Amino acid sequence: MNDYDFMKLALSMAEATTGQTSPNPMVGAVLVKDHQVVGLGAHVKAGDAHAEVHAIQMAGEKSRGATLYVTLEPCSHYGKTPPCAELIIQSGIKKVFVATVDPNPQVCGNGIQRMKQAGIEVEVGLLQEEAKKLNKVFFHYASSGLPYVTVKTAISLDGKIATVTGESKWITSKEAREDVHRFRHMHDAILVGVNTIIKDDPMLTTRLINGGKNPIRIILDTTLRIPLNSNVVTDKSAETYIISGNSVDSCKEEALIRQGVEIIKMEKSFIEMKEMLKVLGEQGITSIFVEGGAKVQGSFLKENAFQEVITYIAPKLIGGDNAPATFGGAGIEKIKDVPLLRFSQIDKIGNDIRIIAVPMGVS
Repeated sequence: MNDYDFMKLALSMAEATTGQTSPNPMVGAVLVKDHQVVGLGAHVKAGDAHAEVHAIQMAGEKSRGATLYVTLEPCSHYGKTPPCAELIIQSGIKKVFVATVDPNPQVCGNGIQRMKQAGIEVEVGLLQEEAKKLNKVFFHYASSGLPYVTVKTAISLDGKIATVTGESKWITSKEAREDVHRFRHMHDAILVGVNTIIKDDPMLTTRLINGGKNPIRIILDTTLRIPLNSNVVTDKSAETYIISGNSVDSCKEEALIRQGVEIIKMEKSFIEMKEMLKVLGEQGITSIFVEGGAKVQGSFLKENAFQEVITYIAPKLIGGDNAPATFGGAGIEKIKDVPLLRFSQIDKIGNDIRIIAVPMGVS
């Protein structure tokens, strides 16, 4: 194995923790001495030991004179855990390969500088693009303070999300729906409009064979029309936030609060996506999985308030002038104002096709 292979191993260990580490990044570390792996580590969840710590503990005395491969710059500040850069120095590691610099202002080159000052040889940039892609949510949140927004849609081949009567179960295959639950597990929060709650009364939880993390449930409900017996209100398997306008019925608000629902009021009588994202970012939510419906999707499109679109396309034709399409609302009037995306990934899921698209210029 060579340097590339060892960093690949570190990346694969980091990727295995997908959905577990928020608001922290996913990080993997590999310690090598005399061309043999002597230590392995991954950051499992926020508050727990970092990847470098696990790798060094596993290696023990073999850390001295070893080479460390780590997918993100070691921290240099005291947080919930001590700084990893200092532990690396104390362990006698002679060389460190860092895939990418940590964008967190508290770190951002300081960990690298500290190790260099201690006489450790440091190389930065090995598999850098792969490391950044793995932690795209962390990088976006660290640089903007806003959640990374993924808009998910499930459509027929002719672009419909339901029939003319509103029937939508099920357009896509069982395999595609299971894949959606995997993405729910990966995000901090899941978001829908109140019309989806009134029409379908969904649970909005993660249902995977091996379990999974339930995201915070966010409901856009300007005037608090949500029924008090809705699953997202009465079911305590996940937190529920309701985003409303600034003028709501106080009795309904108090009844929801008594049920454990958190009400977040916007400054205006209506909800602006970018204002809402700013508020949710301040609450520590780093990623949101938007599941509709058409009016909500249209609002995110209109305000260009998203970083990724995941579309499941079923080989079915629905037709109908009045059958709803993916993005509702007023839409965008001029082609020059339409967001330009590129396909970053295309896969076959069951009988369906899954297309992941991101804005042009995003790696």
